[in-house]
Amino acid sequence: MTTVFVVNSGSSSIKWELLDAESGSVYSGGIVERIGEPGGGATDHDDGMQQILAELGGEHPAVVGHRVVHGGAEFTQATVITDAVAQRLEEISVLAPLHNPANLKGIRAARATFSTVPHVAIFDTAFHGTLPPAAYTYAIDTELAQTHGIRRYGFHGTSYRYVADRAAAMLGKDLADLKLIVFHLGNGASVCAIDGGRSIDTSMGMTPLEGLVMGTRSGDIDPGALFHLGRAGMDLPGLDHLLNRESGLLGMTGTGDMRDVQSAADGGDARAQAALAVYYHRLRHYLGAYLIALAGADAVVFTAGVGENNANTRLATVAGLETFGIEMDVAANAAANRSERVVSAAASRVTVLVIPTNEELQIARESVEALTR
Repeated sequence: MTTVFVVNSGSSSIKWELLDAESGSVYSGGIVERIGEPGGGATDHDDGMQQILAELGGEHPAVVGHRVVHGGAEFTQATVITDAVAQRLEEISVLAPLHNPANLKGIRAARATFSTVPHVAIFDTAFHGTLPPAAYTYAIDTELAQTHGIRRYGFHGTSYRYVADRAAAMLGKDLADLKLIVFHLGNGASVCAIDGGRSIDTSMGMTPLEGLVMGTRSGDIDPGALFHLGRAGMDLPGLDHLLNRESGLLGMTGTGDMRDVQSAADGGDARAQAALAVYYHRLRHYLGAYLIALAGADAVVFTAGVGENNANTRLATVAGLETFGIEMDVAANAAANRSERVVSAAASRVTVLVIPTNEELQIARESVEALTR
């Protein structure tokens, strides 16, 4: 039994879970919210960590695993955190200014609280360290790109690693022999082409803004549209806020929650129906691209909140693709079921799977692996 304390630190919250990396058993967990805010749950991250320690009842884990959003080009696997590593994470925070500084607050607070156990950083970007240059390179001036770290990094890597392993287990095959297309569809959404367990392409780019339509993010957009808005008087902070906070489903419908959009569309709301058409079109666009990139697929997998729970999204993504070997079992897809399951027809050459993700368990496992490595 190896007990791991998993920390997901945000700018004003700390989500945590204490679990066994081998069995996956969860002993306790929770969240400290509104850190540093008036009437909030803690004055700062150190105070929040002390509150969590009290909830743990003095129990100390064998290792602490930290979710870190951006590892840049150099952190491509789980890494034991030293002072030097923490300093380097500080330096590359420019690549994820909304996320990495918050992750570092949690790292510093946890290292101070649990000073006698090792700490490991698990990076959202690490799984995509296998991307070939053709997939991660943007067609801009090479020296400028290298100087400023402008390239595709990809995200949701912890989820993809977990789901890919589970897909192999469900299919009864070695992951090294499989071609998978995995849709991680939540408020943030991306898709990944996985060949033999290696990421070869993914929709998110230098930041989590590129790619699919999301709850509040635009996903793919012509950069020229931003120049147009700039000439119309919108400044850089305004553009940043627009694309990250006021776009996607929210921008098109007034709500970023897929459940509300789906309900409105089912009730005949024209804006919601139009937004879903855009959402589905982008999903199918990437599905087609990755079928070509992989030269076919053994399975298409859906995970995360929308992917696991929205049957309409799954069906719309693969509808009419029988020519490509994808055939859904409509009844199985529509059934209310929160477990791992097959939702494709028995005759389908490509298996369609729904696999609930478990990023906390994956972080725990990779933390232990990092220590043995």
